Amino acid sequence: MNKFDEIVLLGTRFHKLKVNELIDYAVKSAKLDKKTTICHVNIRGMNFAYELPWYREFLNKSDLVFCDGFGVLVGAKLCGCSADSSHRMTCPDYIEDFAKACERENVSLFLLAGEPGTVDKAIAKLKVVAPNLKVKGHHGYFDKSGEENEFVIQEINKFKPDILYIGFGMPLQERWILNNAEKIETKVFLPLGACLDFYSGNVNRGPRWMTNSGLEWLTRLVTEPQRLWHRYVVGNPLFFYRVLQERFTKLLRKRSRPSSQY
Repeated sequence: MNKFDEIVLLGTRFHKLKVNELIDYAVKSAKLDKKTTICHVNIRGMNFAYELPWYREFLNKSDLVFCDGFGVLVGAKLCGCSADSSHRMTCPDYIEDFAKACERENVSLFLLAGEPGTVDKAIAKLKVVAPNLKVKGHHGYFDKSGEENEFVIQEINKFKPDILYIGFGMPLQERWILNNAEKIETKVFLPLGACLDFYSGNVNRGPRWMTNSGLEWLTRLVTEPQRLWHRYVVGNPLFFYRVLQERFTKLLRKRSRPSSQY
């Protein structure tokens, strides 16, 4: 079903697609008799994939991986790959269109994310634009093992959602999927991080011109410096260092190849 072009960067693959194609793929996958995993990458995710073999394997085995970060596109271009801003999308920008598509195609949705109350706010907003959307949810602040985890899985399975949105943040949400996928009755696993925090207004994204220019990370750093300084001040330069290292390694290999004799 996946016919999108791939980009491989630092050993991790993602696909070139646009937001309407992502929504269409998710909704169509929700109607198949199989489990589908749709992931995303940003600089933080690429750093995790570089450092954690299980995480890289999880992304590379997923059915679809889309780009959620301008930095990843810049890194891809530095390595000679063809990609542009239309191949980057971030959940708060398209979640209402996604909800409308689910409503239109009679696809049910379960939201598993955020602090207590965040999901309720998000559902209330989504119901305004998609009043007939089949949606339920549960907060993400629960013990990811043991009885509490089993209770949450039972709640999901009672609803049997076509699409399960998981927003625990990287790499916790991906590890949770790995540990529990076989027990969960859903068609599509969709780990999307802090999307509902932004959508519900719990976290400020900054002005539109910054989010559209790849500077959303700067707003987050200014508003939450103590929590996010390492992610951005250390993580961003580290990612580009690794990308440039890969680029120069490829150039050296290319130059060291013997020239063809005619």
